[in-house]
Amino acid sequence: MGGYGGAEESIISRRVESIEESATLKMTDLARAMKAEGKDVISLSSGEPDFDTPSHIKEAAIRALNEGHTHYTPSMGIPELREAICEKLRRENGIDAEPSEVIVTPGAKHAIFEAVTTLVDEGDEVILIGPAWVTYEACVRYAGGKAVYVNTSPEEGYIPYDVGEYITPKTKLVILNSPCNPSGAVYPPEVIREIAELSIDHGFFVLSDEIYEKIIYEGKHLSAGSIAPERTITVNGFSKSYAMTGWRLGYVHSNEDMIHQMLKVHQYIQACASSISQWAALGALRGSQKCVEEMREMYRKRRDVLMDELKKIGVKCVRPKGAFYAFPDVSSFGMDGNTLSQKLLERGVITVPGSSFGERGKNHIRISFSASVENIKKGIAIMKNVIER
Repeated sequence: MGGYGGAEESIISRRVESIEESATLKMTDLARAMKAEGKDVISLSSGEPDFDTPSHIKEAAIRALNEGHTHYTPSMGIPELREAICEKLRRENGIDAEPSEVIVTPGAKHAIFEAVTTLVDEGDEVILIGPAWVTYEACVRYAGGKAVYVNTSPEEGYIPYDVGEYITPKTKLVILNSPCNPSGAVYPPEVIREIAELSIDHGFFVLSDEIYEKIIYEGKHLSAGSIAPERTITVNGFSKSYAMTGWRLGYVHSNEDMIHQMLKVHQYIQACASSISQWAALGALRGSQKCVEEMREMYRKRRDVLMDELKKIGVKCVRPKGAFYAFPDVSSFGMDGNTLSQKLLERGVITVPGSSFGERGKNHIRISFSASVENIKKGIAIMKNVIER
């Protein structure tokens, strides 16, 4: 954007100009716009479950409406939900959490923004495990920090075995995301443990984004907060596990001092998370977990179909052990991920270029298998046609 009033400087802040539009949301919005125009679209880009929110969760929201829970809640969230979150963290994650250490946020992404802006100053380094979700680097840049990538390899299953080599006196934060978006990697417990112990030794924090923890097919989840509770910020939410993306409800746990500082950021940009969504989330935690298991098994079947279809057309791809994304390498077909993604777009198949997740991802595309088996097969059939031309 140009200047104003004769000035040559941009009116936009340097912090905002330093970040790009979210590539994943851009492609999702594009798919919606194309469908609205009546075009045939196969969306393999969305980081969103295609299931409806389970009925017992919707019923909890309806009860809250009928009981008049339609006003502001405490900034940190309703006490009932924060206690239920603590029970979950103690039971499932080995984190000795108290309600005073939890903030309920409008989505896990909001919690990540609060954590990064609370911790990171100009010049601080934040270690990201590449390929990494697009939001992490944008938040780091916005805070004035520097993103340092630990670039993993498909040969090692995208597992970060050498994080310790990247730690410097400027390291303020390491962001973990297991299962990982976009690779689907599930980090072994010993890797999580090593990073958590390094945080104790070197005095940095670990931001553990555990939004996909319940969508694991092979491997075992370990929370860094169970090892280094005073040095970990645990972020989670309800969007992926409970098909509640539109409810916008997440949470963050850390030590009480860190939560107090994060609350200052939270209060100035969001009075509180949606009251109705909070009561629905309470229903999700306190109700049957059968829906979570059923959705996970459906994702497993879709993953297996996608892997088989990719193999048939000669596309190399590490088998994702968690989440609902695959990150195939398309370089053997004489094109990079940007080129293939564009060619697929022209044919009505929406994917995300791998370069969106770090420079080393340029030869990849991200495919989401939170889509029907029919659409997965159709999308890969179109990909076959594109790469064989």
